[in-house]
Amino acid sequence: MRDVAVVGFAQRQMKEFDGSPTCVELLVPLFEECYGQTGWTRHDVGFWCSGSSDYLAGRSFSFVQAVDAIGVIPPVNESHVEMDLAWAMYEAWVKIQTGEVDTALVYAFGKSSAGTLRRTLALQLEPYTMTPIWPDTVSLAGLQARAGIDAGLWDERAMAEVAQRSLSDAEANDYAIRRGGSSVDELLARPMYADPLRKHDCAPVTDGAAAIVLAAGDKAREVRDHPAWLTGLSHHIDPIGMGTRDLTRAPSVQRSAAALDLDGVEVAELHAPFSHQELVLRRELGLADDVAINPSGGALVSNPMFSAGGIRVGEVARRIWSGDVTKGLAHATSGPALQQNLLATLSSSPTDQEGAS
Repeated sequence: MRDVAVVGFAQRQMKEFDGSPTCVELLVPLFEECYGQTGWTRHDVGFWCSGSSDYLAGRSFSFVQAVDAIGVIPPVNESHVEMDLAWAMYEAWVKIQTGEVDTALVYAFGKSSAGTLRRTLALQLEPYTMTPIWPDTVSLAGLQARAGIDAGLWDERAMAEVAQRSLSDAEANDYAIRRGGSSVDELLARPMYADPLRKHDCAPVTDGAAAIVLAAGDKAREVRDHPAWLTGLSHHIDPIGMGTRDLTRAPSVQRSAAALDLDGVEVAELHAPFSHQELVLRRELGLADDVAINPSGGALVSNPMFSAGGIRVGEVARRIWSGDVTKGLAHATSGPALQQNLLATLSSSPTDQEGAS
């Protein structure tokens, strides 16, 4: 197993768009920021991998246009996943493990406000019995939240406490779409949006992009005094059918966690687009009470589609670079109601790697 670290990270998040910027205009400043962090040029990047969605963009092979942000002459070693940035990072990590390349830059982008996000995401559902009904993401999350409340696993106050903490933590986050200022009781007094969810329980529609730079061994040490080493990666998937799984659980998270060493984790960035989903994730992960959860504010304050999971990795990496923490956990999710999940442990030391599953 080769030692691989996160050595660069850049993001841009915004609430709305007016037809511009294009994906290229979103990405070029992020690439420049990554070059500035590493001292590299495009010629120092051995592999590129992007994450996006043709459904969200509304056109086939939309990711091809984004390659213009790289510059394709001479040709580049490039790939794409129709998934979140975190899974693009996983592919790049595998590519580095093969020994074919030593460096990689992965990126993802999405303009959720360009269409009707909730309806678009219904296209990911099982096509025979669910898609024809067009249940949207918020409605499905509402069913999940109600199942947990009825089972006595959490209540509306516990959900509001998650939202209030996220909003408060976002005060120091330049990229947050939402900010703090409301107490738990004030949040509970707000009207229902999709019972039992209020708007603060749901991630805002967010446009944006993000990029992560990976490097192996000495390449990473040349760039950073404190590289954020990827010491473990694991991802699993649960059935897509809503009636075939317990919505109050996320077995794929538990299986992924079992493959990693979570002892000593000081901070966890969890990709929870709904307040109750953080409660599900904390239960499945078994995190200690002293672990800082989503100090960035998390997805409840800004949730750019196809970037938000990878941003969790970048947020943990930044805290390791600064020396604030020595070990952290990043989580990304995809699919309805926490259906598919990826976990990554990052550390200031490359030792004790758990590998990938």
